[in-house]
Amino acid sequence: MTDLPGWKLEFNENFTKDVAEGSFLKHYSNFDAYSYPTKDTSRNGTYQPNILSVSNGNLVMNLHTDSAGNHLVAAPLPKVNHGRTDQLYGRYSVRFKADPVAGYKTAWLLWPQSNNWRDGEIDFPEGNLTSSIAAFSHYTGTPTSQTAFSTGMNFSQWHVATTEWRPGRVSFYMDDKLIGTATKNIPSKPMHWVLQTETQLSGGAPSSRASGNVYVDWVAAWAYAPNS
Repeated sequence: MTDLPGWKLEFNENFTKDVAEGSFLKHYSNFDAYSYPTKDTSRNGTYQPNILSVSNGNLVMNLHTDSAGNHLVAAPLPKVNHGRTDQLYGRYSVRFKADPVAGYKTAWLLWPQSNNWRDGEIDFPEGNLTSSIAAFSHYTGTPTSQTAFSTGMNFSQWHVATTEWRPGRVSFYMDDKLIGTATKNIPSKPMHWVLQTETQLSGGAPSSRASGNVYVDWVAAWAYAPNS
């Protein structure tokens, strides 16, 4: 990865060191993660960073139900800004695929550092692992409203999802092809990038028999540098 016109490379992780479950944050100190036993958006899942591992050059999220009945999910946060997870504007790119695990989804997003949803939200890739992938730009002030784009693609094959967040606009690319640009009520305060993997928002909790992996080959992030 390198600098690009208008963007300065700040973060690049290729997951070259294999680590077992339970050791990811120890060996990859350039990440944080939601702590156990924080509940996910639907309240049916429980964030557990110990399901993260690295194998064969991939970050692996082992989605499953434990012996206590907890539907385990994970939300790693790349420290994209010199040890910080947040920055104002940026380019974010990730290569990923997933098993079709019923009841689970991705909502990989930029979330306001203020933790105030009225400051907006940007999601890509988002979708149930058994369905198609979409992108969303939630409006500042009225985040229940949004601009949405569908890719028509699913999680079964490797894809590269890229979000470019500039003043007044957010562009979404899948495999280097532009799928849409949002320009309405765009976030303008610092946000952090979360690979938020969780249980589905509707349809109830996953079956205790549902299990499988989300794979991340690499992640990269650039700072907004309009004069470069």
